[in-house]
Amino acid sequence: MTKKIHIVGIEGAGTSALAALYRRLGYEVSGSDDGDHFYASVLEKEGITVATTFSPDHVPADADSVVYSTAFPGNVEVVRARELGLRVLSYPEAVGELTREKMSLLVTGTHGKTTTSAMLAEILRAAGKDPSAIIGSRVRSWAGNALVGKGDMLVLEADEYQDKLSHYLPFAAILTSVDWDHPDYFTDFEKYQETFKVFVRRIPMRGALVCSADSASVATVAAEARCRKISYGFDGDADVRIVSHESVPASESGPEGIRQRFGIETENGSLGTFSLRLPGRHNAQNAAAVIALSSFLRLDMEVVRDALSSFSGTSRRSEYIGLYEGVPVYDDYAHHPEELRATLSAFRDAYPDRRIVAVFHPHTFTRTAALLPEFAQSFDDASRVLVLDIYGSARETAGGVSSADLVREINRFVPGKAEHVPTIPEATAILRETLEDGDLLVTFGAGDVYRVAEGVVGK
Repeated sequence: MTKKIHIVGIEGAGTSALAALYRRLGYEVSGSDDGDHFYASVLEKEGITVATTFSPDHVPADADSVVYSTAFPGNVEVVRARELGLRVLSYPEAVGELTREKMSLLVTGTHGKTTTSAMLAEILRAAGKDPSAIIGSRVRSWAGNALVGKGDMLVLEADEYQDKLSHYLPFAAILTSVDWDHPDYFTDFEKYQETFKVFVRRIPMRGALVCSADSASVATVAAEARCRKISYGFDGDADVRIVSHESVPASESGPEGIRQRFGIETENGSLGTFSLRLPGRHNAQNAAAVIALSSFLRLDMEVVRDALSSFSGTSRRSEYIGLYEGVPVYDDYAHHPEELRATLSAFRDAYPDRRIVAVFHPHTFTRTAALLPEFAQSFDDASRVLVLDIYGSARETAGGVSSADLVREINRFVPGKAEHVPTIPEATAILRETLEDGDLLVTFGAGDVYRVAEGVVGK
């Protein structure tokens, strides 16, 4: 008999990927959500019907399991499932079960998880390992965010929020960064860092922790691991070192083919030159991480090189949207100060002669309040900044900070640089009237700010 799974909050980044994986494993999958429907097309492609409201009536009485997004722990459908005596699992509990069935390769850290995990899955697929994968965004070459393979490897983008890491059992892991985030859950940096320390202690002795050599906070966490440790990055003492890094300007590569090149050296010698169709030193670091893990897994380095060269990225990560009257328009998921700095720096390298116009959609009141000074200093590479009203998401509806506060802080450093534009339609209209020849437009945020980029180019 076919297993029946119902997922509450099915249109999240992780839950949609899990739903697709269940569907391809042959399960009957249903679900509900009332969000922005960003992953609706992924679920539609899989033939999964989604209710766009929550109701106890949506819960199948004969479901084998009901899985809920951690954004909806007290949802009426979750309550109904428990009343029916059904097996109820949170999203991380359900994924945790999968990590115990597979040789699980987890990618975690504050930044870079999506791109790095997608790179790793693509390399394993190119190497003939036929992996399964759960990624937090659509991978362009998959037209989805999940893989279901017959091999024994599972690649998981492992989110630290709400200590989801405590449910996962890794064989090996990549730790990209540890910068305080999610202050609504982790009240200080020490609590945030501790969740990674506990996680890396669970990596078995025969496994490996691949960790950034460019971050002191990552080094502090990595010291807790009992397994083999492989460091990567620009640091001269890294086990896998990035050398001879070179950005290729968009004027040479075109807006859809921004490239960079870099060499990789190890204690055993050079692994040669690698090419990547993504901008920024941070993406070179992401690539170095998967090169390091690929070496540990004894993959053919020529396969790795070719897979990275052809990797086209994921949705909402430096994604080219189109041209508006000669102005290149991109969208990016960056919603933390470090991510904003790194991505803007990447675009500055790719477009050294253009004025960068940034549209920022702050994500959650708690993050905006806790990191307000850092956000205010994240836009050095932008010439103009439009700040939308804060996107509270399912977590929050209000807070003691506003986008006007952020605009004031930005303008303290460069008067007149930022302006508060409350809504997406307003921002779209202003940009279509004021963008000039020589500009570059990039929208940033974890909410639905991509609608600005799409609206400007007329998608």
